[in-house]
Amino acid sequence: MYYGAVATTKTPAARLDEAQPEQTQPEDTRRKRTDIAFLVAQLGAYAAERFGERAAALDFTRPQAGLLRLISREPGQSQQAVARRLGTPPSRLVALVDGLEQRGLIERRRNPGDRRNYALHPTAAGEQAMAALGRVSLEHEQAITAPLTQAERAQLSKLLGKLAAAHDLVPGIHPGYRNLSASASE
Repeated sequence: MYYGAVATTKTPAARLDEAQPEQTQPEDTRRKRTDIAFLVAQLGAYAAERFGERAAALDFTRPQAGLLRLISREPGQSQQAVARRLGTPPSRLVALVDGLEQRGLIERRRNPGDRRNYALHPTAAGEQAMAALGRVSLEHEQAITAPLTQAERAQLSKLLGKLAAAHDLVPGIHPGYRNLSASASE
């Protein structure tokens, strides 16, 4: 085919496209293959940042808030067990545990079953802080999902849970702990 002084040849794919009538689909059903993954990543980053701001207002980093949540929900675990659960090296967890302990939010107790280990427990102040973080978390979730109906929230939760399970993500544990740096634990 000639366009002006330039000769062009159509590729086999272009000829095939030309031979088949264009399918008409509503605009919202013609998605790029990366739409869902990108939107989940985009919303995840946005939600994490907004939660970080809310947690900071209570003087917590996101990793500190997550660790206190885990210890409050499952008290009595050793530091090594908590590190395994979070998927982070125990050495990286030490600074986080130390920081929460210095603030009087958790305490290390000798493990009666293994005196070489200490079990992590929330203190009364830790339980109060966890209650405040719980309120902030609820407000955060309500703000993030405000445009959705109750039924849409339930459906989204179910679908996201299904995706998380399919990818072997541990319920209630943020995968960011696997990459926890020493500076993030302060």
